[in-house]
Amino acid sequence: MLPVRLLAALAAGFVSHSALAQCRVDALDAFPERAQVHLPTMLPSGPMPLVILLHGSNGSGADILRNSHLAETADRHGFIVAAPNGAITVARGYAWNIPGVPTVSGTLPAKDARDDVAYLTGLVRRLVATGCVDDKRVYATGLSGGGRMASWLGCVVPRRFAAIAPVVGLRAGRPLASDPTRVDPATCHAATPLPVLAFSGDNDTTNPITGGGASYWQYPQTAALQRWAAMNGCTGPYVRDIDASSYEQGYARCRGDATVAARILRGGQHSWAVVDNEAMWAFLSRYRR
Repeated sequence: MLPVRLLAALAAGFVSHSALAQCRVDALDAFPERAQVHLPTMLPSGPMPLVILLHGSNGSGADILRNSHLAETADRHGFIVAAPNGAITVARGYAWNIPGVPTVSGTLPAKDARDDVAYLTGLVRRLVATGCVDDKRVYATGLSGGGRMASWLGCVVPRRFAAIAPVVGLRAGRPLASDPTRVDPATCHAATPLPVLAFSGDNDTTNPITGGGASYWQYPQTAALQRWAAMNGCTGPYVRDIDASSYEQGYARCRGDATVAARILRGGQHSWAVVDNEAMWAFLSRYRR
C-alpha cells in the first residue's frame, strides 16, 4: 500500500492538473477579439481544439464567422473558432500583412504594419492560457486573402499548427521573379511536415486554379500542391472523384501522414460555397502537434 503522504501528493497533483485544464471562460471577456471568438454551445470541462478562421481581403472576422457557418460546425463537434481582423485597413474592412506580397489594392504592406504572424501566434498563446484551448490541436483556415495568410502561417510557423485548410487561396510562397508561373522555394520552406487540405472552385476568376490573375497569384494551384508535397516528403500523387460535383487532387505517403490535397468544386467560384465544412473538420481533427 502506498504511504499516506505519497497518496496525498498524488491527489494534490491530480487536482492541480485538473484545475489547470478547466476552461476559464470569464478570462476570454478581456480579449479585444471576444466578439470574434465563438465557443461551442456545449462546453467540455477541459481544453478544446481551436480553428483560426481568417477573413478575405476587404472583409472582417465578423463577416467570415457569419458567412462560413463554421460556428455551427463547431457547435456540432465541440471546437472553438477565432476569427480576428487583419492588420491593414482597406475600403470595406481589413487585409492581412503577408511580407513582400501586395494586398488586393496592389500595394505592399507598409513597413510599420502590424506583424500578423506575431499577432496570430500571440492570439493562440493567449487563448491557450485561458485553459480553453488544447495547445496540440490548433488549426488555421481562411478565405481568399485569408487562405493566403493561412498558407503563409504554414510556411513560417508550421510547428504552431497541427494542419491548415486554405479556401480559394492556397499558396506555397511567392511567385518566382524570373518565372511567375512557378513557386519561389526560397519563400516557403516549412521545416516540419504540415498536413494541408485546400478547397477551391474551377470557375474562380479571382484566384484561378490554373494560375494567372493578380501579381500575388500567378502560379497554378497544382504548383502549390507540388511544393507542399515536396516539403512533406510525399511520394503518392493521386486524383479521385469525391462525388458528381467535386474531385480531389493530392499526395499521399507523406512523412508523418502529413497529406496534401485540394478539393475542387466543379463550377465553383470565389467564395466559401466551395467548402464542405464537415469534410474540413474531419480532416483537421485527424491531426495533433
